Amino acid sequence: MLKRIITSLLMSAMLSVATLLCSCQSSVSRYKTIDSFALGTFVQMTCLTDTPTAELTRIIAEIDQEAKASMSIFDESSLISRINRNETDSLDRHIRFNIELSAKYHELSNGAYDVTVKPLTSAWGFAEKSNATENPNIDSLLEFVGFDKIAIAGDRLVKSDSRTQLDFNSIAKGYVVDLVAERLDEMGIESYMVNIGGEIRCKGSNPRGNDWTIGIETPYEGNFEQESIEKIIAISDSAVATSGNYRRFHITESGDKVAHTINPKTGYSVISNLLSATVIAPTCAEADAAATMFMAMGSESETLELAKYCEREYGWRYYLIYAEGEGYHIEASQSLK
Repeated sequence: MLKRIITSLLMSAMLSVATLLCSCQSSVSRYKTIDSFALGTFVQMTCLTDTPTAELTRIIAEIDQEAKASMSIFDESSLISRINRNETDSLDRHIRFNIELSAKYHELSNGAYDVTVKPLTSAWGFAEKSNATENPNIDSLLEFVGFDKIAIAGDRLVKSDSRTQLDFNSIAKGYVVDLVAERLDEMGIESYMVNIGGEIRCKGSNPRGNDWTIGIETPYEGNFEQESIEKIIAISDSAVATSGNYRRFHITESGDKVAHTINPKTGYSVISNLLSATVIAPTCAEADAAATMFMAMGSESETLELAKYCEREYGWRYYLIYAEGEGYHIEASQSLK
């Protein structure tokens, strides 16, 4: 009798293990990975769903098209391009949201983060598909750069200077990541990772049942293929974005290096030993804008003070890599050290 009970218990345990393994294998097999293209960069999305791959790809394309029609400064027919040319002052939900969110970062950074820098980024060759001006007249451009030159009145954008122009490139990728993530939420998908050009938002768990692992690159010029990873972090139900000048820069005809983070007060590249800034926040738009904000601050002490303040007030975590001699040093949230 005892032998039959033991045998029965063993068979029951084996059946439970087999059922668990089958369940795990079934769950893993339901994860889909989609490789696509949006906002001029790569998209990779992994999610736990039975939704057909073609439908997921269509959703990405649909959101990409909607976002570019609204916010792309590279598309002459986009709403932001028409606003910049003063052909309309009407706002859609995308531009309105980004202006309102940008206002927060402008205030936090004491003006270092400013989405009205388009005249400057254009002059230095970081906006439209045009060459940089070798000796741009910065003083004249600064006359119509400044967040105080724009205001929202109902569904309209009011400019105090018609020459003021907007550029949301510092926040656009993160914002579109959020749009995709929100669509997945609406579909009831509980585990996913959305990656657009290195700006990432995660929810739930990865195919192994753990938090999603993200690599922070070692910031050196020429690291275009993610050849060197400085730090591996694990996140869930949050977003991560990195900004750095070690990739986006160009050399003028005179041999000067111009980094893509422009100081809206001076009109020139930000002078700083901060190589890259990574931020973990609830949404990717927040993380994307915050990473750019830290890059724009200039002063190491002021940047670190602001990063610590944002961690206390908003729960954002930060990982800042500073150049130091021939190497670099790290300033990071305690949980990321």
